[in-house]
Amino acid sequence: MKIAIFGQYYHKNSESSIETLLSILLKKPVDVFIEEQFHSTIKAQQNSSFKDIYFKIFNRLDNSYDLLISIGGDGTMLRAVTFVRDFSIPIVGINTGRLGFLATIQKDGIEKAINNILKGNYRISERSLLSIKTEPENETLLDFNVALNEIAVSRKNTTSMITVQTSLNDEYLTSYWADGLIVSTPTGSTGYSLSCGGPVIMPEAGSFILTPIAPHNLNARPLVIPDSTVIKLKVSGREDNYLVSLDSRIATLDNDSIVTIKKATFKIKMIELEDESFLQTLRKKLLWGEDKRN
Repeated sequence: MKIAIFGQYYHKNSESSIETLLSILLKKPVDVFIEEQFHSTIKAQQNSSFKDIYFKIFNRLDNSYDLLISIGGDGTMLRAVTFVRDFSIPIVGINTGRLGFLATIQKDGIEKAINNILKGNYRISERSLLSIKTEPENETLLDFNVALNEIAVSRKNTTSMITVQTSLNDEYLTSYWADGLIVSTPTGSTGYSLSCGGPVIMPEAGSFILTPIAPHNLNARPLVIPDSTVIKLKVSGREDNYLVSLDSRIATLDNDSIVTIKKATFKIKMIELEDESFLQTLRKKLLWGEDKRN
């Protein structure tokens, strides 16, 4: 088995998890490849048990890999997607961040989780992505134009609202007067969209969510739409440009650019261990069921 490991940071929260994972994998009949920059970060740690051990590195993935393990929070998982792309490589995350809706393996469960994954004791949860196209084209978005959580447009260099003219399947919906607009996948429904009042949607639901950010239209509410919908946005405002974000990646677009968002042509495979589920994650992370009356 060929396993890739990706992380962004080596700090107190992640140190023990990184060392536990590497110690386990070194004892298994697997080929381990560490992302190049993360590998350099590990080697730079004077107190690391692995600074003198040789590991193979990667800076790009291909179809030969069987698994990618992300070490960090949900942001690290989202960044890992930029390596996996459309190669159908399953992803699993070890949570050293905060909430961890995507990175679900906890520090005290690493060994058990890795043993189960290597034995094949897991399920695959396929997650839809969003793709973006802009007119005129933006070079920043050409290399990898998809997002797992959400695509959002928002104001830049101003405290003034922007106007987001929105059409669904070429039919005009409304113009949001707001700080911005989030287009979210079911996976992203527990992220930025949720913090702006959007609904939680099960990962397998065939839906997307439109969630305005601090709308001045007081009757504007989040809208759930079929994931077959083609969404077109045209933004205007007092400044000459605005921001568009694909998960954690940000680009600047000129006013009156046409943004087209639709379902991507491929999905991301996320590993779910047999003793966990999305509903269990909701109960743990959002404290559902913690009311004493339950």
